[in-house]
Order: sequence, then C-alpha cells, then structure tokens
Amino acid sequence: MQPLDTKVIEQALHWCDEGHDFWFCTVVSTFGSSPREPGSWLIARRDGAHCGSLSGGCVEEDFLARLKQNAFTGRINRIRYGAPGGPDNPRVALPCGGILDVLIEHWTASSDTRDHFLALQAALAGQGAIARLVSTETGEAHIAPELELGPRVTEDTDQAILRLRVGPVSRLVVAGLSPVANACASFAHSLGFEVIVCDPRPEEVRHFNLPGVSLQQELPSVFIAREGCHQATAVVALTHDPRIDDTAMMEAVKTQAFYIGVMGSLNTSGKRRERLARVGGLTEQQINRIHMPVGLNIGSKTPAEIALAVMADIIRVRQGIPRNQL
Repeated sequence: MQPLDTKVIEQALHWCDEGHDFWFCTVVSTFGSSPREPGSWLIARRDGAHCGSLSGGCVEEDFLARLKQNAFTGRINRIRYGAPGGPDNPRVALPCGGILDVLIEHWTASSDTRDHFLALQAALAGQGAIARLVSTETGEAHIAPELELGPRVTEDTDQAILRLRVGPVSRLVVAGLSPVANACASFAHSLGFEVIVCDPRPEEVRHFNLPGVSLQQELPSVFIAREGCHQATAVVALTHDPRIDDTAMMEAVKTQAFYIGVMGSLNTSGKRRERLARVGGLTEQQINRIHMPVGLNIGSKTPAEIALAVMADIIRVRQGIPRNQL
C-alpha cells in the first residue's frame, strides 16, 4: 500500500462523520500500460470533492463528470476504461494505451461504514493485514484476516467474489547513507514507499537532502529494535560498513520484515554469514532470511543500477513472485 491510501481512508472516515455519502473506487485489473496498479483507490462525493487517484487524470475527470450526472446507481458498479469504442466507455482512451477495470462502491454514512473503514485504517497502520471480500453481484462487503503476501486484487468468478488485500503502507528502512543508499531511497519514494534512512554519522547526514525521505540520526539497529518492522517493511543495508550493516541485519531478522538484504560480493557475503553466526549468534534459519548479495543479478555496477536491482527484487518479493519465474 502507499501513503496516498492512508489519506483516502482518512477522508472516508471524515465524510462518514459529517454524514456524507461517498463512492469508493478500486482499480481491479489493468491490461498493458497503466498509470496506477490494481488495488489503487479513489474516493469521491457527488459534488466533485475527491481524494486518491486511478490514473494520470483522464479517468478521474470522466468518473467525476459521470458521478455528477447520477450515472452510477445501486450499491456497486464496474466500468472499463481505455477500450476505444467499447460499450463501457467509448469517450476515454488512456494516453499510455492501457486498459483498466474499476470497481465503484456506494457507501452511506453509518456506523457500519465507519467500522469498515476503521478496519482498513488499522490495517494500513500495521495492525494486521486484512482482505475486503466484495460480492460482485450484490456489493456486500466483509472484512476477513489476510495472512499471505500476494496480489492486492484477486477475483473468484465462480463465487462472484473480489478479494481486495489491504495491508500496511509499504516501508523501506535504509541502514546507513551511501551513494547506493541515496539512489535506493529516491527510487523507493517514487514507488510510493514510506522511506526511513538511519545513520548516526554526522559527516554523512550533514548534507542529507532527499525530499519525502525521513532521516533518523541513530544506528539503524537501534531504530529497528525500538520501532520494529511490520510485515510490509523492507530493510536494506548498503554501506559496506559492518558496524552498520551487520548490526542492522541482526535486529532485522527478529522482526516481521518481508525483505531483508545487505550489499556485498559473494565473497563478502560468505564472510558476513560466518560473522553473523559467530558474533551475532544468528541461527541458520535467520541468516537464510537475508538476501545477500542484495538485489536481482542484472550486472549492475553504478549506484543507480545497484539501487534499481535492489528495488526490483523488493517489488518481486512483495508481489509474491519466485525467482524461478523471472
């Protein structure tokens, strides 16, 4: 999930408290290129007030115009954008050439609505992933526990059920500053991650300037031990300094982080494995949680290339894609 998702749910609760009906939109699926991934949200009122995004702007404009025209009736609607000449929407073609399906749910201000969106807010805050089970026939929506990583949207056409996963906002904890770490933090921020960089060294943090990225001037291991990591957290160490990298790994493996990785060659990684077992007292199972060398093997050499490989591997794991399927 992304920080924008939190704003959407906060807006839903605010409108519910004010007594407003609203329409809650979810990107169900995409074909070809598309500006937003499945699971992306937009919330709107009939007067045009809205929060969130489904595309680069063209879909939102059309949707809001239709909403004002009372085009969406009943509890649930579904519409396909980007199919030129199609029956759903012949007026809008996405500039990227893609196609996306959007689920539109009408919610009235009520205690049940508030409870539903409070559950979503709690999931985004890291209090446990959930799934929204929405009937594509009646629009009835229920909350269920969600224990697995995987696609944000799956559909059971036989049962006419959409399973919409909702979990914590994706977070990246970067242990230590370096050219690779800076590039990685910037990539992650552009991908919608909440990014936290930890480094205790005054000489390194003095010139820190990454918009949208939080800086904690302390040892990453101290931050991780204090704050913990929810199940949508990735932790990467990218400094080549064992005092920072190794201690961060020792704490990260004690958390729920879905991805833990540290930079280094195969030779360096072998020595680190031995060090983490001997000095850190980590078990073989804990050590095997650590991706080392970190990232996909794409022959990367420059800081930006290495950062790209790191973020690509984090996205792969978050999406539940095994390496052997690449």
